[in-house]
Amino acid sequence: MKSLSDFSSGLVTTVFTDIDDTLTDEGALRSEAYESLWRLHDAGVHIVPVTGRPAGWCEMIARLWPVHGVIGENGGFYFRYDATQKKMKRYFAVDEKTMAVNRENLDQIRYEVLRNVRGSAVASDQFSRLLDLAIDFCEDVAPLSETEVSKIVSIFEKHGAVAKVSSIHVNGWFGTYDKLTMTKLYCERELGFIFDQEQSRIAFCGDSPNDEPMFEAFTNAFAVANIRNFANRLKHRPKFVAGKTGGHGFTQIADRILELKR
Repeated sequence: MKSLSDFSSGLVTTVFTDIDDTLTDEGALRSEAYESLWRLHDAGVHIVPVTGRPAGWCEMIARLWPVHGVIGENGGFYFRYDATQKKMKRYFAVDEKTMAVNRENLDQIRYEVLRNVRGSAVASDQFSRLLDLAIDFCEDVAPLSETEVSKIVSIFEKHGAVAKVSSIHVNGWFGTYDKLTMTKLYCERELGFIFDQEQSRIAFCGDSPNDEPMFEAFTNAFAVANIRNFANRLKHRPKFVAGKTGGHGFTQIADRILELKR
């Protein structure tokens, strides 16, 4: 993993970024990181958050943040707000009938996790979710051990669900979609290019193991400094790492991208 000073491309036009612990610090989106989003936006750089957060949050983010669109629930959908037409565009990886069946199966997993993993809880934002189940292991509960987190993952997988560990939640869902597949689709449907053919124009910023497929796929793959906490668990690491954690690190990444564009 190289330092930001080793990044030398001035071609980036779109930044895909995680939110929790990449843009935020201790759960808060602070002015420095939010201002960095605006500075990128004002310089003509498209921003697309790619997050495990729920549909309800993504509706607000797509409308109010300086973003081109937002990919939510680990690739289950994307939302894009067209301000000129005053219309929200919503694209889902699965249809409503499939969502309903999957929800019933996720409810069974929810019951089993809470019964078998003491100290775990359903994430407080679950009521806003459409496609996945988020189990909290350190956001609003006392931090669970890696063993307990692994147990949560195993329960999801036993039922045939996909499970990904973020910095705060274990997110689980049924289906073949993920952050990367929806990012590639977003590039084609909303940005008008093929992901693999335009690597010089795009970048990704992340912080945790569930960002690993993105780190592998992007030539311009960045992480904030807290990624070092997970370095021994990563097969595919980001190419460049900021010197600071969370939103402060994202600001450093944004500064470097903007410096090179100038």
